[in-house]
Parts: sequence; C-alpha cells; structure tokens
Amino acid sequence: MIQSMTGFGKATLQLPTKKVTVEVKSLNSKGLDLNVRMPSLYREMELGLRTQLATILERGKVDFSIYIESTAEQTSTKVNVPIVKAYINQLREIYADADATELMKMAVRFPDTTKTEREEIDPNEWAQIQTVIDEAVQNLMLFRKDEGQSLEKEFLLRINNIRQFMEEALALDPERVQAIKDRLQTAINELAVNVDENRFEQELIYYLEKLDITEEKVRLTNHLDYFIETINGTEANGRKLGFITQEMGREINTMGSKSNHAQMQKLVVQMKDELEKIKEQVLNVL
Repeated sequence: MIQSMTGFGKATLQLPTKKVTVEVKSLNSKGLDLNVRMPSLYREMELGLRTQLATILERGKVDFSIYIESTAEQTSTKVNVPIVKAYINQLREIYADADATELMKMAVRFPDTTKTEREEIDPNEWAQIQTVIDEAVQNLMLFRKDEGQSLEKEFLLRINNIRQFMEEALALDPERVQAIKDRLQTAINELAVNVDENRFEQELIYYLEKLDITEEKVRLTNHLDYFIETINGTEANGRKLGFITQEMGREINTMGSKSNHAQMQKLVVQMKDELEKIKEQVLNVL
C-alpha cells in the first residue's frame, strides 16, 4: 500500500505544572528535510529525536514542534534578594531621607535583580513526553495512509483511462493502415508511372512495419501492470513509481510519432494528459 508524504499529527499531555502539545506536519520532498522546534530545556534530547523521526518518516519536508504551556502558579524566575538589598543600602547612603518604597522601586530597575533557575530534565517527565511524541507521529502516519488510499484510487482511475484510450487507438489501426495504403496508391497513380506490384507491396510492408505500434502497446501494457503491482506492494516507493511513469511516457510518445492518423493522435494526447496527472500525484508518494 502506498503512503502520501503529506500528513499532520497532533497529541497533547497534561502534566502537573504544564501542558505539552506535540505537532508534526509533513509535505512532499525529494528527501527528508526535518525541522525540529522545541524548548531549550529539552535540546539535549534533539539528536535522538531526529534519529527516531528520520527512521519512521523516511521522506518529506517535516516540521516537528513541541509546545509547553505553564499551568502552575509558580515560576522559575525569582527576585534576587541579596542583590536588591545591596542596591537599597547603597541608595540609602546616597538618599538617606528617601522613603523605603521609593528605594525599592528604584532598586528593582537595576540589573540582576531577578534570577531564573535553570530546570533539569526529569527522566519520568520526558518518558511521558516521548509517549505523546509517539502518538503524534502515529497520527501523522495514519493521515499519510488515508491520503495514500485516495492517491491509489486516483492512480487506478488514470491507469484504466490510459488502457481504454490505448485500446481505442489500437481499434483504429486497421483503418489507419488502409488509409496509408490508399494515400500511397493515390500518390503513385498521380505520378502516372508503371510500378512493379510486387516491389510496391514489399516497400509498403516495410513502411507499415516502421509505423507499427504493437511493440509499444505491449511495453506500455507491461508498464501499466508494473505500476499497479508496485502500488499494491508492501513497501511504499514513490521514486520507483516515478521511474515507471517515465517509461510509460516514452511508449506513449512513440505511439504518437508513429500514429500518422488524426483520431489516433487525439487519443495519444488524452493518454499524455492522464499520464501527466499521474506524474503530479506521484510526487506526493512516499
């Protein structure tokens, strides 16, 4: 089953003092383009997290974010009491008659009057956050699979359309061959010269063989079958599908150059249109 590179996953966790939200968004890309945003407190876990995401997601332009919302009344920023007292004492030496409240207002404006205590990662807390990360990633993978099912339906529709147009083109082949024969015979008659009928038949057969599209039909059919076999495989492989569409394009183009028939060329154009729609969507396949 194929998977799309496009997806979104989200999960949340309520801890005693904070709410943790994890979001993962993925778009199509030739390789893995991973962007991680997380609070500085957890930066030391980033390398392992990147390895985990790269292993699971494989390809895509991925934006991974961890958001922390504090739900506790306490804060890690505190008044640096010794510094504030020192400032007040110094100010009192300058303004001995100043009111204590005024001295306090002045002191807290000076540098280093507050301090932020650095938090350390709690292993138990990170284990809980890791569970939420796994949940968000799994939600993304489910999104990718759902999108993959939609892509598969689209591919099967386009492949069937190409088959139908190809069969319609082949049904025109007897008419095309007869038109070529008549056109050549008319040209010879207009020249008003005697022609060896046996030689004429030999040359006509040779000419028609050069315009025969049987081999292209066989190869295109094989490519169509291989495309379906690939999307039904156990591994998603967008690159392989891209290569197959290139081969399909070559056979369709050759059919067009050999057709030499207006109605058949119209059908070839329709086949090309269907193939372009497939190519556009293949870019989204993992």
